[in-house]
Amino acid sequence: MAEARLYFDWNAGAPMKAVARARLVELLDRPGNSSSVHAEGRAARSAVEGARRSVARLCGAEAKGVTFCSGGTEAANTVLTPDWTLFGKPYRLDRLLVSAVEHPAVARGGRFPTDRIDIIPIDGNGIVDLGFLDRRLAELAADGQRALVSVMMANNETGVVEPVAEVARIARVHGAIVHSDAVQAAGKLPIDIEALGLDVLTLSAHKIGGGQGGGAVVRGRNGFAFSPLLTGGGQESWARAGTENVATIGAFGAAAEAACADLDGMARVAGRRDRIAAMIRDAAPDAAFFGEDVPRLANTLSFAVPGVSAETAVIAFDLAGVALSSGSACSSGKVTASPVLTAMGIDPALVKCGLRVSIGADTPDEEIAAFGLRARNVFAAMKKQHGTAAA
Repeated sequence: MAEARLYFDWNAGAPMKAVARARLVELLDRPGNSSSVHAEGRAARSAVEGARRSVARLCGAEAKGVTFCSGGTEAANTVLTPDWTLFGKPYRLDRLLVSAVEHPAVARGGRFPTDRIDIIPIDGNGIVDLGFLDRRLAELAADGQRALVSVMMANNETGVVEPVAEVARIARVHGAIVHSDAVQAAGKLPIDIEALGLDVLTLSAHKIGGGQGGGAVVRGRNGFAFSPLLTGGGQESWARAGTENVATIGAFGAAAEAACADLDGMARVAGRRDRIAAMIRDAAPDAAFFGEDVPRLANTLSFAVPGVSAETAVIAFDLAGVALSSGSACSSGKVTASPVLTAMGIDPALVKCGLRVSIGADTPDEEIAAFGLRARNVFAAMKKQHGTAAA
């Protein structure tokens, strides 16, 4: 009998939560456009607004600040625009500053021209250079330019948590708007958009077990608003045109409620992550781990075994019944060298070996133990085949 597969790639996409699946199925059985005024339409609208309140609670925001869309990528492209308003009056931005470790959805700059994008460098742990940010924003302000700063809350590959509250404080001094990609942080870290000082953050439903195809832009209470990416009808208070995907939004809301409840279990998840690290060290004593010296997400482990290419290792683990990744799952199945590890200054030979394990609150202890056994077998076989020092 084949061994059960182990899914250790939660950062790429978390398994759908049972409550989200139930809500999705329930709403799929209902007719009605949420913009219609009849009873069926009002019921659909009620489902959307209930989900809006749940997503707002996840971020410490007001419900009216939540705009639903198709996912984290659309959300990022929506807010990365030079065209904003402040209390209804045009507020044009001149420059975009993004960290060197952003997800491609942010790193490409959205609607900003490429020659108007600056990269904020990071240190060897993946933490943004706050001194550079302060100096560059001061230069732009002195030149009369307005900026948008985008720094992710937590990295999808390494789990490193960025000092976004300090980023926001520095940006505020120089009159910049601040966005944070909170896709990986949601459900793993407590988020309060106002306490962090953020103007806007973005989310993805499937990263918190809400299913693929849902996302949200969440604005703070400071009067800033973005120019819509999709125009047409007046859905989402004119912030995103198109008929709302009621079932997907409802599932997103259910997952958001569950994610709030799961936050207390993150310490337990961190313990499991650390057990996995110990098992990898036992199976491959020369393994290198990234981001260990700074705050990280409780569920994420980034490492490399010298001489063991990421592509080979991902395939070997897959054949052994373990799903893990070489980093961000955003390249249509391609295994490529991590730009995040490269930006951190990791040796290029080691970057090619970078792997990521990510688990969830529902990953059971027996699966952690099973991973250790399979990792030992995988690295031993690779050493024998390739003559590496992997075990």
